[in-house]
Formats: sequence, C-alpha cells, structure tokens
Amino acid sequence: MPTSADLLSAAYNDADRTIELRRRLHRHPEIGLHLPQTQATVLAGLADLPIEVTTGKSTSSVVGVLRGARPGPTYLLRGDMDALPVHEDTGLPFASEVPGAMHACGHDTHVAMLLGAARLLAERRDLLSGQVVFMVQPGEEGFHGARFMLEEGLLDVVPDAPVSGAFALHISSTMPSGTVNVRPGPMMAAADQWRMVVRGRGGHASEPYAAADPIPVAAEIVLALQSMVTRRVDVFDPAVVTVAHIEAGSTNNVIPDSAFLEGTIRTLSAAQRSQVVASVQRVATHVAAAHEMTVEFEHVAGYPVTVNDAGAAAEVLETATDLLGAPASALMRAPLMGAEDFSYVLEKVPGAMAFLGACPPGLDPATAPANHSNLVVFDEEPLPAGVALYAEMALRALA
Repeated sequence: MPTSADLLSAAYNDADRTIELRRRLHRHPEIGLHLPQTQATVLAGLADLPIEVTTGKSTSSVVGVLRGARPGPTYLLRGDMDALPVHEDTGLPFASEVPGAMHACGHDTHVAMLLGAARLLAERRDLLSGQVVFMVQPGEEGFHGARFMLEEGLLDVVPDAPVSGAFALHISSTMPSGTVNVRPGPMMAAADQWRMVVRGRGGHASEPYAAADPIPVAAEIVLALQSMVTRRVDVFDPAVVTVAHIEAGSTNNVIPDSAFLEGTIRTLSAAQRSQVVASVQRVATHVAAAHEMTVEFEHVAGYPVTVNDAGAAAEVLETATDLLGAPASALMRAPLMGAEDFSYVLEKVPGAMAFLGACPPGLDPATAPANHSNLVVFDEEPLPAGVALYAEMALRALA
C-alpha cells in the first residue's frame, strides 16, 4: 500500500496545476449562492475523472461521487467556492478582475485543493472500500449554502450508503504556514444577528422634557448589554455580543422618535445561544421600559456551533503528523468565534474541520492581514499539503 510520503509527493508533483486553478478562480470571484462561472470551472476540473457529478437545483452547488473498488461506507470532503464583497488591494499579479469582489477568505484555495484531492483519489480507486463524496458548495459567506445542499439530499447521494463521516479544510493567513490546526469539540461559534428599534417621541432639542429621547436610551442599552455578558454569561461557556451599527436622528436640533441598533451574538453551545438571544431582548426591552419607551426586536438565526467529533479531530492530528511531521500538527488551544456553515454537516454526521496555516513568508501570523481583509495574501506553498491531507483522510476512512 502506498505510504503517506508517496501521497504527499504526488500532490507536490501536481502543484502547478493546483496553483494555476487557484489563481484562475481568484481572478474571477463570484458572491452568494449562484456562481455560474465558478461552477463551470469546477465541472471542467472533474470532467475527465471517473466521478459521478450532479449540480444543485436551487444553487450552483456541485456534488461528485467517486466509487471505490469495493463496497463500503461513504465519506464526504467539503470545499466552498464563494467570494466576499470586498475590493482587493493586494497588488497580486492574479488579483481579482471583478470590482468589489475578492476571494478574501481563501475559498479559491479550498476548491483547488479539493479538486487536487479528487485527482489523487481517482488514481487510487482500487484502495477504496466505499465512496468519496466531493461537496463543492456556494454561499458559505452568510448564505447558508451547506443547508441548501443538505435539503437537496447531499448526505443520501449514495442511497445504500449514506454519508457517515466528513472533513473540511479551511485556509488561514494568521497561522504558521504548513501547519494543520484542529481541536475536538466546539471549533467555531454560532453567529446570530439581531436588530432593534427603540421607539420614543420626537421633539425640539431645546425641550427634551417634552419629548422621549431614544438616543440616550440606545446608549444605555449598549452599556447594559456589555454588563449582561460579563455578569450573566458563564466565562467557561462564553458569548460575544457586539453592537456594530447605531443610527438615529437627521439634524442637530431635532430629537428623533426612534433609534436603530444592530449587531451580532456569538456563542459556543446551543444552550448558551438561546439564553443570550433571550437576554439581549430582555435587557433592551426593560431598559427602554424604564424610560417609558418600547423596543421592537428581531433575531436572525445564523450558523450553528461548528462542533468537531473528538475521534475525527484526533484522526486529523494523526494524519497530519504522518503526512507532514509532528511540528505541523497543532492542537488548537481554543475555538474561534467566527462561524462556518460546515456546522450544518457536522450536526448530521461525525467529522471535523481543520485550519491549514498559510501565513506568507516574511510576515508574522500575529499581525498578517487576516481572512476577510482586502489585503490578505495566502502562501501557496502548503496547498499540495492540503491536497494530500484531504486525500489521506478519505483513504484512511475507506481503507
């Protein structure tokens, strides 16, 4: 049986193709659930492989099935392919050619690595007892693309052997290049949005007593929410409540009749998530009531907590050690408070998501422009390592 070193060598031998695909995708980013040009590039990359391909009905998703030489379970590999509404300012020779759109979260690298793994696995079908499902999804950046794919039957694409395990890799510019970073349990946070309108009564700025000014009440709500987090939330089951937008009034001598606030809630457990959402509404409502005002509150549910199965996380660490050496395999100390819609998949099947470090040479991971920055750059050298890790995870699951 080929060794991990053989697989890694094969991935590096194919590095030029992986990097060329990544750069081609980077030049032509698309946003949201409908990515026709990106989908066409993915389909072309799979066309000459023995992979059964279907496309989404409601989105530009792509699902590929590689059948092994013998029957067995089904293992899923995920790569997301949408970009962000960010204008690129990196100056790279392959920078985005689409104004106001950029692969600032590295999804172009995810697609390139996943397709590289598909090539490696197709060449090794005789080693597989079961099926590999390649999940190429749009709409990860806030559009719930994974949820749409699940609703369309992603996990049952092989009816007699539903998906029983899953793995995703996410690149990061703020982790040492070439490292694989993972942890068991909560890996990334749930992210919810909230909006509220404080209703007062407008009037002249010279007579605030004759009005009901919502602006100081809105300011009081902001402070009360921060106290709520520090005094009502268990520090070992944390939450982050951010007020990111406040808007009120139209000129300097008129007290407005309302103030608008919106922000996010990030939590690492389902129980804390529901409690904090309720607490934000309760605090705002009661602060306003103390001033004889009302609050209209809206909660918009975002992605669930991304929870790695302990066994799957351990398998990632072991595989990364065997492939890349012990220094490249890193157990993360704490979760990240960002959110990921691979969480929807991990709610259904045991699996794991890991981060592949790609801090550019000469930069400090602690200060390098981060994912979602208009200046973020990813080191391309470890991309073949990501290709090999994807493939090796599937090979071990279906050995």
